[in-house]
Amino acid sequence: MHLGRLSVAASFAAIALALTSCSSTSSPAPEAAADSDARVVVANFRAPVSNWALESDDAYVLSIAGCLETLTKYDQTSKTVEPMLATSWKQTSDKVWEFELRENVKFQDGTAFDAKAVTSALNHVLEATAPARAVNPKTIDKVEAVNADTVRITTPAADPLLPYRMASVNAGVLSPAAYTDKGIDPINHCTGPFAPVSEKAGQSLTLDRNENYWDGEVKLAGGEIRYITEGATRATQVQTGEADISMSIPATSLATLEADDKISVLKADSPRTSTLYLNNSRAPFNDVNLRKAATMSLDLPAMAASIYEGAAQPATGPFAPSEPWANTELTVPEVNIEEAKKLVEASGYTQDKPLEIIAITERAEFAGVAAIIQEQFKQIGLKANVVTKSYGSVEPEVLEGNYDMILSQRNRMIDIADPIGFLQADYTCDGGYNLSHYCNKDYDKLISQALVEKDQTKRHDIYREAGNILAEDAANVWLVNEQAIDGVGEKVQGYVQDPLTRYVLTKDLAKTK
Repeated sequence: MHLGRLSVAASFAAIALALTSCSSTSSPAPEAAADSDARVVVANFRAPVSNWALESDDAYVLSIAGCLETLTKYDQTSKTVEPMLATSWKQTSDKVWEFELRENVKFQDGTAFDAKAVTSALNHVLEATAPARAVNPKTIDKVEAVNADTVRITTPAADPLLPYRMASVNAGVLSPAAYTDKGIDPINHCTGPFAPVSEKAGQSLTLDRNENYWDGEVKLAGGEIRYITEGATRATQVQTGEADISMSIPATSLATLEADDKISVLKADSPRTSTLYLNNSRAPFNDVNLRKAATMSLDLPAMAASIYEGAAQPATGPFAPSEPWANTELTVPEVNIEEAKKLVEASGYTQDKPLEIIAITERAEFAGVAAIIQEQFKQIGLKANVVTKSYGSVEPEVLEGNYDMILSQRNRMIDIADPIGFLQADYTCDGGYNLSHYCNKDYDKLISQALVEKDQTKRHDIYREAGNILAEDAANVWLVNEQAIDGVGEKVQGYVQDPLTRYVLTKDLAKTK
């Protein structure tokens, strides 16, 4: 073992977590009878910050709340796209798809769900100033109603993955009355099993059972989604009983929750990677050699052992090795302090002031990760200060390129349940979520090829080649591949964990007295 790895592991032994190896994807089978008058509280890691704009991440909150629904739905178990508000779809030509809508569906305000409502909703997202990553004018040319029950979608080029895009929460459909001059009003304007009835701005969303839900009986009387962006607080709330379900539990809280026999800690493999984003658009990380030096200086196995023990694996690149499009020949980067020093010196970079590492507060473990990075950067002559901020407060500046480094995490399949969404939005020159401001024309050509490739095997080969380019260019430092971890109280029944964090309040969720 590398000496640096031994020292790091020892230095952080005090904060290492002893985790059990148990794993589950859903809560235990119910024994007691469900209470039809029960309500649940969910501590969610995301807060709405864009006035419920469906082209933003606010759409995920409405989906988690059991309010917002889409034409299609990606099933995590079968890995297939299934019907939701549409019952079927077909590709009538390379650039044209038609979706047949479900009959006898009503919005919660009593108005009919039809093709006119769908086209209005999707066009609203397409016309947004900052379009969604999966549904935007680059991916959809036109949405029109063929008749009351059929929607036709035309794409700029052949798009074999359009049904996947229609499963994105950003393609959700609300009642026409939800779209106001002041923004989106979701209150009683959804089709889902739960209807929003009130909101405490910046704090929570309250929902009641949809008595006329198209997909049958809803077991709970209602629920509350609390916006708890601080990970340790989410963990505490499920332990004290203030929350029935806490999403995205940080590694630093796992040992405590797993020792509590009144809580089920659910774990599932997740396409989520904790990443040190490097700003490729300005010094020093506009120099590929400085980016490579940063990668060489970090001991990822020691970091995974000390901070993430039992809940993550050191990353080999932008994909997890288990993903079918990953290059399994990529290995965890080796620590090489001497070579990293040479790269820094050869670059001619001189520090007038320390660089800044932003550690987002939504992930409690990032404070410890940032401390490790800060110390290991010192070994190669890079000084850095650590600041902790909420992601929402820094995202605008990061997207503008006004930062050095940010510790964040990204679920590769959350925009669209296929890597193309992540590869296009995060790393193409014009990508809408290109936090690292990476730009490589050869990479962009590959992604353009993948967008129109119908053969899945060939498409996966292109993804693999694109991942190789990102790794070779050291676009970022991919730190660890994480698990999705939720804490669930003992009275909760029927909770099925979703690693893509879209569905929590479902019609089958229940709670005992």
